[in-house]
This record gives sequence, structure tokens and C-alpha cells, in this order.
Amino acid sequence: MQRTIRTFSVEDIIKFKSNLLSWAQQFDTLLWLDSNNYHQKYSSFDGALAADDFTSIKTDHYNAFEKLKEYQTITKDYIFGYMTYDLKNDIEQLSSTNFDGLDFPDLYFFQPKKLIFIKGNDVEFHYLKMVDDEIEIDFEEIKEFKKQENSIKEDSELEIKLRIHKDEYHAKVTKVLEHIHRGDIYEANFCQEFYAENSTINPLEVYKHLNHISEPPFASFLKLDNQFALSASPERYIKKEGVKIISQPIKGTAKRLISEFDDAQLASDLIRDEKERAENVMIVDLVRNDLSKTAKIGSVKVEELCKVHSFKQVHQLISTVVSEVEKNMHPVDIIQSTYPMGSMTGAPKVSAMKIIENLEQTKRGLYSGTIGYFTPGNDFDFNVIIRSILYNQQKEYISYSVGSAITAKSIVKNEYEECLIKAKAMKYVLLNSK
Repeated sequence: MQRTIRTFSVEDIIKFKSNLLSWAQQFDTLLWLDSNNYHQKYSSFDGALAADDFTSIKTDHYNAFEKLKEYQTITKDYIFGYMTYDLKNDIEQLSSTNFDGLDFPDLYFFQPKKLIFIKGNDVEFHYLKMVDDEIEIDFEEIKEFKKQENSIKEDSELEIKLRIHKDEYHAKVTKVLEHIHRGDIYEANFCQEFYAENSTINPLEVYKHLNHISEPPFASFLKLDNQFALSASPERYIKKEGVKIISQPIKGTAKRLISEFDDAQLASDLIRDEKERAENVMIVDLVRNDLSKTAKIGSVKVEELCKVHSFKQVHQLISTVVSEVEKNMHPVDIIQSTYPMGSMTGAPKVSAMKIIENLEQTKRGLYSGTIGYFTPGNDFDFNVIIRSILYNQQKEYISYSVGSAITAKSIVKNEYEECLIKAKAMKYVLLNSK
């Protein structure tokens, strides 16, 4: 579908980005993607706003990938949206019967009437023909946009609860270790939920606060009527550039320290940590196997193994695995063959998913799923939904989940502490955002 493209140069791009996201709140459907100017090899833009759905697809897991494939093929345009972790049930003989307080659809994509890219100091408007007469008007509105007073009722204090308490966590992770020692699996990503009921927040302000303290490369703000995803994700799941496929799993975490010397030492310790490297290498092997399902023979390569990337809150071990596919390979088939991402399951993937589904107490939903987009040229880019706050405004339910990779070398106490480190930023912004 044809779009009218207009480009404007903006002096104060930071202010424009802030105005843009505030201005976009008028729409019932919007998705904002922000790289936070984080330097990375495979970048397409600094920010993107998709708003005001022209067409959309919303479905449960049943035949979800086939429905998405049909929608993407017919639309032949930019589509933005998400896939939940529970699409695993469409690929394998699996189910998700755990408690779900959020009630997000399993899959949602939309074709935006209004699409705005930020690249350096340039702002590109890609509007459908039916609204292209609004480009100049919208640009001027965004430039001069004045933030309105908050009309959203907020609780003065949130009561954040744990779905799985410390002793129970210990017992469940011990069961995971029993499976590992028996040889059922090599690794499992075990997750737990933190939540608040009968609570309200200002989603935009919470997102801005979360993004500010983290500044990750794959941040996103999703609004779907009364459902919100506020994500400070540091992890790319999968990207397609022409015939090249890129996956960048994260495994291995260390906290940041104030002292520059001590912080550097911690990063150095992380890259040498036998247990953390083993976690990462196992998932790299899984990703290589997943990519090989659609790759040209001999094209799967590890470009980067266990490299330390430092963010505001944590150091992470990140690997980059690439492959090449045939030109006529359907983009949805590529995603389906690798879904869900190995960094959030464990290995072997199906066995790990069965075990963690049995031990976890919350349906993962969008957590450990993915947010991203397809282009008209059949490229795509998707993150991993971690370090994220999910919110159902209608149900007044707030949720954030964290997890860690359990291997034979795992010490339960250390895994629990790692989860608390990861949860710290979400808890802080929920208790301190207005």
C-alpha cells in the first residue's frame, strides 16, 4: 500500500521525541519503539511511532502464525504489533493454563495510518494516502505540543505482591535442578511474577521513568485500548535484513557499581564466569539450531560470542548469531521456526517449556514474548519482552515478571538474588512515578 513520505529536520530531537509520544496518546492504538541512541551494528532508526490502526489482526494462539502469515501477505505494508510467549501452543502440543491477570490477546498486529521514523535529526512521516493531508498539521502540533495535566487517577501507594515467595521459589528451582541432573533438560529459564491488584498508574509517565533509568536499545511503549506494555528491553530476538537473519540472545547478568574501577572489574568477572558463559553458549547452540531450519546450508555463523554489553542497571553477556535464507522464504515462517526465543525457554526447548509451564504459577502472556514490526519489503525486527511492566487499565492489574537461567551449576540463592536485581528497576519506577 502506498504511503506519502515527507521528511523534516528538527534541531531539538530529544524534545521532539518527548512531544511525539505525549501527542500520540490521543490514539487508541499506538506502538513506540526507541533505541535510546544505543550504538549497535544492526540499527534501522533511532525511533519509530506507529499510530491509529487502519487494519488489524487480533487472535488467540490457535492457527495464529497462519493467520499472521495471511495478514502480512495481503497487507503488503508496515505492520506493528506483538506475539505472546503462549504462541508456543500453536507450534507444539503445549498449553497454558496458569493464572492470567492481564488478559492480553495472544497475537495483535496493526497497519498504522500514521507512521513516523526518527533518524538522527530527521523526522520521516510515512502516512497512508487517506491522511497524508495531515502531515504538516501533525508536525507543527508535535513541535509545539504542550503536555496536558494528568487526568488519570493514581493510587498513592501500590502494594506489590509476589506470586511465588522465597521458600516456594527455592523448592521449585530445586525441582528444575532435579530435571537437569536426571538429564531431562540442560537449562531452563524459570520465571516469577510480581503484581499489584486494584491499582492504577499513568502508563506514559511510568514508561518515561523506566526508560530514563535504563536507556535500553529495544525500548517500547504499546497501547492497545486499555492494555499497555511498558518495556525497557535490552534484547533483540530476531531481525531480517534482506536475506540475512540476526539473533542476539542474552544470558549472563551482573549489577552495575558506582565505582568505575569496581564496575569494570565486575564486567571482567562476568565474561570469565564459567557458569554465566555456559548459560550463554547453550542458548547460542539452541539459536544456531533454530536458524538452521530455514538457513542456506553453511550460512549459520556466530559473529559474536559472550560479549559484555553495559547498560545503566546491569552488565549483560550478549551473543550474535546470523544466517542467510532464500529470497522467497516467507518472513513469518522464519519467526515460527525459531519461536519462542531460546533465551526465555531453555534447552532442549520443548522439554524445558513443559517443565517451566508446570512449575511457574503465572501465564507468561506478553512477558517473554516479542514486540516489533514487518516492513513492506518483508524485513522485520523484534525484541524480547523482558524488563517490562504490563498493565490492564480496565482490570486495574499491574504485572512484571523476571527470570533466570537454571543450569547444573546454579545456586538457588544466587538465582533468587539475580531475579531481585532484575526486578529492582520496575519496582522502583512503579513506586516513584507520578
